[in-house]
Amino acid sequence: MKEDYYDILGLSKGASASEIKKAYRKKAIEFHPDKNPGDKQAEANFKKAAEAYEVLSDPQKKSQYDQFGHSAFESGGFGGGGMNMEDIFSQFGDIFGSAFGGGGFGGFGQSQARGKGSNLRIRVQLTLNEIVNGTEKKIKVKRKVQAPGVRYSTCGTCNGRGQVMRVTNTILGRMQSASNCPKCNGSGQTLSDRPSGSDANGMIENEETVSIKIPAGVEEGMQLKVSGKGNEAAGNGISGDLLVLIEEKSDDQFVREGNHLHYDLYISIAEAALGVSKEINLLEGKVRIKLESGIQSGKTLRLRGKGIPDLNGYGKGDLLVHVNVWTPKTLNKEQKQFFQKMLTDENFKPNPDRSDKSFFEKVKDMFA
Repeated sequence: MKEDYYDILGLSKGASASEIKKAYRKKAIEFHPDKNPGDKQAEANFKKAAEAYEVLSDPQKKSQYDQFGHSAFESGGFGGGGMNMEDIFSQFGDIFGSAFGGGGFGGFGQSQARGKGSNLRIRVQLTLNEIVNGTEKKIKVKRKVQAPGVRYSTCGTCNGRGQVMRVTNTILGRMQSASNCPKCNGSGQTLSDRPSGSDANGMIENEETVSIKIPAGVEEGMQLKVSGKGNEAAGNGISGDLLVLIEEKSDDQFVREGNHLHYDLYISIAEAALGVSKEINLLEGKVRIKLESGIQSGKTLRLRGKGIPDLNGYGKGDLLVHVNVWTPKTLNKEQKQFFQKMLTDENFKPNPDRSDKSFFEKVKDMFA
């Protein structure tokens, strides 16, 4: 079971953005590879801290994590679990400041900085059956990739670092800051050989089939992330991500309410009077329920654990069966005479405590 992100950074759930950033910087410096050469456990802790910070520093991801925990990011490569050292230094290098030689990061910091490709967004419609059981979708995505034969060379402006340093004189002294290189846009590479048909950055559009694993229990409006399946970055940078917005298709039988399902069951007057056994086709098999004699229209039966699985793994919701007694709109002559007679019959007047089987049998025979 994955460790809680707040515990990794030593924070409480209500931590502010500044507290999250401060806690991550402390952990990152403690477990930094330059301070712990060859220490595999320190490297693992360094990556865990970065993964936690990637989620908690993003308001949208933090909100999803607070509500759904790790399940909101695990399936199909969602979330920060696939980060490597270059990803970390590329995305969060500014967190360290001058803690390691004026902003460098040993063997990692001095290597070529890499830009990141743009994210792609798609919508995926799911049936209620797919939501209950989980599913895998294969989606065709058009994404930008480097053209075959494209060549890049080290940027002469930033010498492959992707950043340029600026020194500003202030009343507090000389302040040093870093920004993306204006020549290569932070990739550290410039285009030296552009194949025919590619754009100004040596990229072409390519259609690719992406497999997306969707866990059971997702909801309308939820956004999942498939890491590295967005547009590629020029100069051998980091690929963007594919963001998947979940949409729910309406169902003919069931209405969803959170993790619960609602189902309308219609029965005849005779069935309500005598009691009946009914079979309901669920999204996962079938269930048979027994309705007691004299059941009233509007009665709701709760079948526990027959609803939608909780995304966070906390069991399933319930199925709420709403009983509706169907009244016939047309009657034949015999039926109409029978009910007219019953209007003055004491046995037919509403009485919750009365149970006259012979009378109800007579009604059932008429509508059989």
